[in-house]
Amino acid sequence: MRIVVCVKQVIDTAARIVLKDGAVDGTNLAKVLNPYDEFAVEEAIRIRERLPDTEITLISLGPEGFRDALRAGLAMGADKAVHLLNPAFDDVDSLTASRLLAKAITTLGFDLILCGRQAVDDDMAQIGPALAVYLDIPCVTAVTQLEFSDDWNRATVTRQIEGGSEIIESPLPILLTCQKGLNQPRLPSFKGIMAAKKKQIETITAEKLGFDFITGNDSTSTVIATGLKLPSLRDKGVMLDGPASDAVVKLVKSLRDTEKVV
Repeated sequence: MRIVVCVKQVIDTAARIVLKDGAVDGTNLAKVLNPYDEFAVEEAIRIRERLPDTEITLISLGPEGFRDALRAGLAMGADKAVHLLNPAFDDVDSLTASRLLAKAITTLGFDLILCGRQAVDDDMAQIGPALAVYLDIPCVTAVTQLEFSDDWNRATVTRQIEGGSEIIESPLPILLTCQKGLNQPRLPSFKGIMAAKKKQIETITAEKLGFDFITGNDSTSTVIATGLKLPSLRDKGVMLDGPASDAVVKLVKSLRDTEKVV
């Protein structure tokens, strides 16, 4: 089986976000492999443990620093990695990124594509479904359990929905986005980290991909971000002391005179 896993480097969720010129300034912030993508990599490795002739290829689109995320996935146990790297790729939106990934994945060949449910930096959850559309294959999102038929030609997928779960059957090839609960991602071993340093990461440029930004056939501006801002600072909470009857009077007065909600 040929498995392609899409990964992304994101700012560590423990980092304190800094905005500069209406955008997140991640210059001095810690970067990590997107946590949801870890579930995708782990699931691919578990499939290979059951089906030894499986090949796992990681793919990522982004600046030079994204190679660290690819190395992290290789250290977990992936076989090889592909990096879509070009200055023109740095400002593309999710839709164009999906088109670029689809072009590259088509050349690689695949039976199964795994993505994280979403990236924790923008929380858009668009890449997986859009990629499936461009590749014209089925897509199941928020997957929490995955099983295969005896001949490995069909997948039985359990996905998270509001208030419960849903079971879907589909033939391969298929794209799945992985949700927390699907597995417990392993920590890279020392042997895996050392082996990852020796594995080659193939670089694919816009020219090699045959993606033309100039003619207008390949647009990069379907979505335009107008800016970001941090939430407004909120006042500290107020504790109302005394008997309940007095506290209620104070609460209603505050809601009416200060908050203007009643």
